[in-house]
Amino acid sequence: MATDQMRNKAELIFIPSPAVGHLASTLEFAKLITNRDNHLSITVLSIRFPYTPPDTYTTTLLASHPQIKLIDVPQAEPPSQEVQKSPEHYILSYMESLVPHVKATIQNIVSSYPNPVVGLVIDFFCVPMIDVGNELGIPSYLFLTSNVGFLGLMFSIQKRQIEDVFSNSDPELLIPGFSNLVPPRVLPNACFNQDGGYVAYHKLAARFRDTKGIIVNAFSELEQDAIDALSDDHSPPIYAIGPLLNLKGHPSPNLDQAKHDLILNWLDEQPDSSVVFLGFGSRGTFDPSQTREIALGLQRSGVRFLWALRSPPTTDNEEKNLPEGFLELAEGRGMLCEWAPQVEVLAHKAIGGFLSHCGWNSILESFWFGVPILTWPIYAEQQLNAFMMVKEWGLAVELRVDYRKGSALVVAEEIEKGLKHLMDKDNMVHKKVQEMKEKARKAVLSGGSSFISVRKLIDDMISS
Repeated sequence: MATDQMRNKAELIFIPSPAVGHLASTLEFAKLITNRDNHLSITVLSIRFPYTPPDTYTTTLLASHPQIKLIDVPQAEPPSQEVQKSPEHYILSYMESLVPHVKATIQNIVSSYPNPVVGLVIDFFCVPMIDVGNELGIPSYLFLTSNVGFLGLMFSIQKRQIEDVFSNSDPELLIPGFSNLVPPRVLPNACFNQDGGYVAYHKLAARFRDTKGIIVNAFSELEQDAIDALSDDHSPPIYAIGPLLNLKGHPSPNLDQAKHDLILNWLDEQPDSSVVFLGFGSRGTFDPSQTREIALGLQRSGVRFLWALRSPPTTDNEEKNLPEGFLELAEGRGMLCEWAPQVEVLAHKAIGGFLSHCGWNSILESFWFGVPILTWPIYAEQQLNAFMMVKEWGLAVELRVDYRKGSALVVAEEIEKGLKHLMDKDNMVHKKVQEMKEKARKAVLSGGSSFISVRKLIDDMISS
């Protein structure tokens, strides 16, 4: 291992997807790398989807990190209407069209920067950029914002035929790293998509082994079995470097300081561990009939609640979405809001449970703060996350593991039962989540598993 005195300065180029959940984790990782090694500088290639405004979140987040520079990549023509039937197909097609722009940008960096570029750190959807790295003699590392279980699924897809789209009637799957057979009903939507979604996943998975290493926002105390199983399957080296979190939280566009303070002040008035937080991510919305069932479930359960509803009803339109008198009930033991500062909410001593869409960042936050989850997945790989949380790890209470947009209603009785189970302090899930909280926090401390993994990754990058 080279010492700090012997080590020359070097450059990494990060190529994140512009999706918020991907971007946030990638930028936190860039900050972590530069904080750990002042010989490394990072240039982040800023990619925007067509017709989207300039990104202020990234520039704000990196303002206090002079070792991290931001360069805009020119936009390409948007993919055709046909491609837009599948989000995954759309994103991959757009990334493929950006390859010439990314190549020109990296060539300019290589020729103008004084320090050598020792690696490309690319997002899941950006694997077409591996070819750019190969042409320019720069090794690529995949940064996976999800978990090792999802990586196992992608390696399984790689071994299937590209036309072999999944069906719910398929037999249960044996996925490396899983102790249970995995039912097809908990696979991501893309696996069933015949309009390019499955093909996109297959193309992405086919490139994973072309990387020099795979960096995962997970920690070995949670997923060591899966890491071992994939290592036995001749995977590139896996570096588990998480949990990687923005503990200051992401700015909510619809949350001004007054609303923010109102939420936190209300929580201050609640008993410890008495409130369930309902938060379903940036795309987690329900139709009026499902919203009404959630409200009925809350009403009957008797639990205190904070519900990030995206479009909270008023007394003028309450009857369209909510049971009669629900808003009056909320004034007594609950609060409705459009957005909530999720990190601050989960950190609050009043929170005792989290009804969640099971996005991976939200799961890691729940571990960090020791808040048990009631699972309600909606899109992307959230069903697989929910399955792992409930069936593989026993770290969540099951409401549903296979819900997705278009599923049958989750009725009030089911929600009431799930909430009561979640908030039952004698539930073993509470104890297991508290144990995982301690493991997650130790992993990133000096000498912890993720701390060591980051050091090994840096050394491997610089010595390549």
